[in-house]
Amino acid sequence: MSGVDHEFLALERELAVFLRRARASSGEMAREVHPELEPAAYGLLVRLEAAGRQRATGLAAYFGVGKATMSRQLHSLENLGLVAREPDPADGRAWLVHLTDDGLARFRSVRDARRGRYVRKLADWDRAEVAELARLLHQLNARAES
Repeated sequence: MSGVDHEFLALERELAVFLRRARASSGEMAREVHPELEPAAYGLLVRLEAAGRQRATGLAAYFGVGKATMSRQLHSLENLGLVAREPDPADGRAWLVHLTDDGLARFRSVRDARRGRYVRKLADWDRAEVAELARLLHQLNARAES
């Protein structure tokens, strides 16, 4: 096996561990936002906080899921009081989904606590190392989306 193959094998192994931990962490964060929140729905809160009001069809396209799946997830979030819908001023037939004040407050509280955990876990890292890790992960994510 060449050195390049070994490097990619190591990358695959580390990404698998990282993704397993990220999935478990998403479940924990979802429960911290609301005990009945499904782990998969946490990503919707992330997207709505970052992008603001969105159409359900746009969210479905962003996450690569069907309209029915997105509709079920949004309905669940709405029942929990975390999101609300309003008519789209650009198209009266469509609706925009957004975080409620309570949903935003709960989400930000959990996100801020998560950032605090990152700060504690990486306290012995140089800030340049943290910035480099963020840059490399961004580069990886950008290539995955293209």
